[in-house]
Amino acid sequence: MLDFARTWLPFIYLYGVGGLAFLVGMVLILRTKALNPERRRHSRWFKVLLFGFVFYVGLHSAFILLALKGT
Repeated sequence: MLDFARTWLPFIYLYGVGGLAFLVGMVLILRTKALNPERRRHSRWFKVLLFGFVFYVGLHSAFILLALKGT
């Protein structure tokens, strides 16, 4: 049986630490004006980056749930 320490704890660590690094990076690009949210193209890429992070978190959690259901 897969317990919490082998399934959800690595997930929380991966997306907790990775999410923090992602958030710091997003704040940095906004503060340094490397990305201008008023420009349509920049705004689109900002949304793509946010969607991509949320998509992979959701996909990973769905596969963990499927794996736990199968055991």
